[in-house]
Amino acid sequence: MITAAKPKVDDIFTLAEFEIHAETCLSPMAFAYIAGGAADELTMRANCEDWKRIRLAPRILVDVSQISLTTELLGQQLEMPVMLAPTAFHRFCCAEGELATVEGANQGGAGLVLSSFSTVAVEDVAAAARQPVWFQLYAQKDKALTEQMVRRAEAAGCKALCVTVDTPILGARHRESRTQFNLPADFKLPNLNLGPVSHRPVRSAIYSELLNPALTWKDIEWLCSISKLPVALKGILNPQDAARAVNSGAAAIIVSNHGARNLDTVPSTAEALPLVIDKVQDKLPVLVDGGIRRGTDVLKALALGAKAVLIGRPYLYALAFAGAAGVARVLELLNTELLMAMALTGRTAIHQVDRSVLWSTVSHM
Repeated sequence: MITAAKPKVDDIFTLAEFEIHAETCLSPMAFAYIAGGAADELTMRANCEDWKRIRLAPRILVDVSQISLTTELLGQQLEMPVMLAPTAFHRFCCAEGELATVEGANQGGAGLVLSSFSTVAVEDVAAAARQPVWFQLYAQKDKALTEQMVRRAEAAGCKALCVTVDTPILGARHRESRTQFNLPADFKLPNLNLGPVSHRPVRSAIYSELLNPALTWKDIEWLCSISKLPVALKGILNPQDAARAVNSGAAAIIVSNHGARNLDTVPSTAEALPLVIDKVQDKLPVLVDGGIRRGTDVLKALALGAKAVLIGRPYLYALAFAGAAGVARVLELLNTELLMAMALTGRTAIHQVDRSVLWSTVSHM
């Protein structure tokens, strides 16, 4: 049987292709961990499909000979409104782990949100970064440990904290269960210094050693009060929670359903985003992740009011396929597609993107 040759990274032209090629580069357990969602994965599919359903409004005869994707977020200059979302255990994808990821982010001109569950220490990743690094925090039951993690992120030079607020427990992750997910003995989680622990609950239980089911708004207020860095709250879908976040001390909101890995049948982020934007009323910057696969998806998110987007699974697939070069290629593709979409909708700067970019707005004029 003749197998097709592995394509060169420059011969991949869509983010979807990386997922196809990555499966042969990953163990079945690692692929299941990355690719899987919660329960029947209805929300996971909706995350992608709902961006596709939104229609753009083209404009003609606009001078688009110069286009800028630069944007400012939490006082930081971003080369484009795309960041790499926090994802765990990058050594599943590549021997260099998060060091390869941050090199790809450097090459692609994007910021990185580093996971608490990184297999490389925050100090080492931040030292290698030439773009902004934020630190994603799973607040622990031990407040002293949580504060230690905050101080390490500050000292390392991270530009913001990204506190995950939607995961007191994990969802029904059947793909992980079927492949009997476990961390290899040589995997370390240097940002936690907890020894051999797992994010997975034991059978028939719902609680995990690494997650804090007692986390409340009081803890968020405490974190905001002790942090020298701006705090973004990741995992807000409900507009009522967004309204509460405005008065919590948080500096930003990330609309996210955790990659549809927790509670199935919640709304997609494309559906939730405009409701959150309308509730927040520009009091806090709002970002969004979930299902972003095209530059047109990025433009739609910006048109709905997001200041930037984050991507997760696509760069992990690319990391598995081609290491840092794969991550850089994902960012290059999104950058190019976003430039194209802006040109064809008559926009030359990010601040010009608003809901008039959407056909639904034009059709109701």
